Formats: sequence, structure tokens, C-alpha cells
Amino acid sequence: MFNNFIFIILFMLGFYALVMKTNLIKNVIGLNIMEAAVFFWVISFSDIGGEVSIHKLGEEVTKFNDPVPQALTLTGIIIGASTAALLLTLIIELNKFSGTIDREKIEGLND
Repeated sequence: MFNNFIFIILFMLGFYALVMKTNLIKNVIGLNIMEAAVFFWVISFSDIGGEVSIHKLGEEVTKFNDPVPQALTLTGIIIGASTAALLLTLIIELNKFSGTIDREKIEGLND
């Protein structure tokens, strides 16, 4: 129950930053907070309190944690970091072109 509460708070904080802030860097930070909330949720629900899947030979383990959600979360972290780097690079280039990183001022440039 507590994990759900933390997940909802983090996700809504990131969503607020993504929707309400006009600074593009704050939008990227909000997106990263939302990603971190989803990763926290996946890891917290995949943990069943068992052993790790690697164990000594001859031992019988009846309850162990599935390593697949952990591997998928690690892959998601790598994808999220590269997406954030790409977005920040695009924001830097947009700032060189337009002189601003405010979303509302940039929207009128194509007129």
C-alpha cells in the first residue's frame, strides 16, 4: 500500500512538471521523474521477499524473485538516460536557434 502511495506521488509530481511548466529543461526533469516512478513500481511489485535466483549447487530454493523485471528496469534506465541526453541536446540546439527554452515563446516561431 505504501509503495502505491509513493508511486502515485512521484508520478503525479513528474506529470505536473511535464504539463504545467513551460521551461523545456523542467519538462525533461518531469519526464525523468515519471520514469523513475514507473521503475520503482515495477521493482516494488516484483519483489516477493524470496531469495535471489542464483544459489549454491544442491540447494533447493522454493521461493525466489524473478530477475526479468529487474533486467527490464535496467534496460529502461539505459533507454531513459539516452532519451534525456537526446532531449537536452535538442534543447541546447533549439536555444541556439531561437534564444529561448520557454515552450510558449517557441510555439509561435513557425508562423
